[in-house]
Amino acid sequence: MAGQSRKWMIVVATTWIQAFTGTNFDFSSYSSDLKSVLGISQVQLNYLSVASDMGKAFGWCSGVSLMYFPLWAVMFMAAALGLLAYGLQWLVIQRVIAVPYFLMFVLCLLAGCSICWFNTVCFVLCLRNFSVNRALALSLTISFNGLTAALYNLIVSAINSSNDALYLLLNALVPLFTSSIALIPVLRQPPPQQLSPDTIRQDSRIFLCLNVIAVGTGLYVLLINHLSGNLFRGRLFLGGAIFLLVLPLGLPGIVYARKWTRQLIGASRLCLKLNWSSFNLVDPDDLQLQKELLGREETNSNRLPMNENSGRTRLSSRWHIEGCCAIMEKDALTVLGEEHPARLLLRRLDFWLYYLAYLCGGTIGLVYSNNIGQISQSLGFGEQTSAIVTLYSSCSFFGRLFSAAPDFLRNKVYFARTGWFAIALIPTPIAFCLLSASGSISALRAGTALIGLSSGFTFSAAVSITSELFGPNSAGVNHNILITNIPIGSLLYGLLAALVYDQNADQSSGRTQIMSLFSDSMVCMGRKCYFQSFIWWGCISMVGLLCSVLLFLRTKPAYDQFEGNRIRTESS
Repeated sequence: MAGQSRKWMIVVATTWIQAFTGTNFDFSSYSSDLKSVLGISQVQLNYLSVASDMGKAFGWCSGVSLMYFPLWAVMFMAAALGLLAYGLQWLVIQRVIAVPYFLMFVLCLLAGCSICWFNTVCFVLCLRNFSVNRALALSLTISFNGLTAALYNLIVSAINSSNDALYLLLNALVPLFTSSIALIPVLRQPPPQQLSPDTIRQDSRIFLCLNVIAVGTGLYVLLINHLSGNLFRGRLFLGGAIFLLVLPLGLPGIVYARKWTRQLIGASRLCLKLNWSSFNLVDPDDLQLQKELLGREETNSNRLPMNENSGRTRLSSRWHIEGCCAIMEKDALTVLGEEHPARLLLRRLDFWLYYLAYLCGGTIGLVYSNNIGQISQSLGFGEQTSAIVTLYSSCSFFGRLFSAAPDFLRNKVYFARTGWFAIALIPTPIAFCLLSASGSISALRAGTALIGLSSGFTFSAAVSITSELFGPNSAGVNHNILITNIPIGSLLYGLLAALVYDQNADQSSGRTQIMSLFSDSMVCMGRKCYFQSFIWWGCISMVGLLCSVLLFLRTKPAYDQFEGNRIRTESS
């Protein structure tokens, strides 16, 4: 019982860490001030956002560190990196110190490393403590990472909504504070244990309740954002958000208290059945029931979730069909959960389809979020930047949360997770078509919401997909290889948008060109600033969608085979 309670404390602690360490999502909230203070162009500002994303390319360092240091030490290393990187950036934007552009680039790189290290810690915590329901644990906890910008907007509203530099100070201090709170659950992780079928079903019910609370938290943060205009309301709403984050602590306790009560009542009834002439403390019917439960538990313990103890990968070269069908079948995965070392991973066509789908689908949503500040400003909605950032953050949260749908619906509507991944990429090209067609605030909000939902689902589902396609034990390394596309996409797509932006700013005149009084940076105004970028981004996202469909077609037989084996095992 104590071990189960500690397991759920890990979920809550991981949720808190994710909720306050997605600090790259609030970049747009202070990017305009940073651009003005440094006196840099849009291209140079884009390089700073690329540097933050480039930190993910060094995610493998966190995995190596876990080989030599305990989990809690790596968590505080991440907090220390963030404290140093964001703290110095805050001093720069406050004009307390002045640093060269190259050093600012390095600070953004360190900040990105901090975020990636926190993510690795959270992934490992979920994988260690939820071997059966790892997809549910990952989707729930990762979803809160998308809520970071919205929560930070609430904190800023509760302190001083007019100071955008406050975001950097919060980015430096809040993750360190959260890590200190999460330290005790991390230190008191329960030992690995085999779970009975009843416990597995109970865990699924708890996850369902936690997801309901999470949906309520996301709706709360989204709906009250525009109401937190003054200091009192801001503090009141922030208190409500903190209450919702703390609320999950009581849910597992209530569930296990009910279970303990039922067991106590059952034991009392059992004692009443004792025969006066025998010391036999177990009724024959209860003994038979116990034997059946033990048999079910043994069956479950021998059946690991992703065929972790099954044989080696069997590569399919079964059908040599002409044209496209041959491409669909050649070397396609036939077994899920197969461990793929990095060398084998890079030789798989499935991985490169997955890589391109993520690069052209999910990463482009992150680049859009980095440019929300300039997009809103260019369209004349600069005063609503925080609201647009909160909208993206909240929708990204819901997208991540919805990535658990395949696990909750698998008994009613089964569909391969790679198929859900492809469906999740559909809103992105639609959003860019909408943004390129209209420059209204409604189009901006609708496009931002669609991109947030799509990219959020992609980011969360990718961890489970990597684990399923290429092995859960290798997921830490393989997923860090996958997300190397984030700095690449951030550089290419962001540079494209920045070049278009600066070109239009140079060609502008009169009201459409605003020269800062304190720097040489230029501000472009009008739909033309991002119109071509939206067209290009929409075309690129279509490539990602195509790759995701091909990945689904190639992996569908493996998913179908795994699901068939699961159903046969449960029915036997």
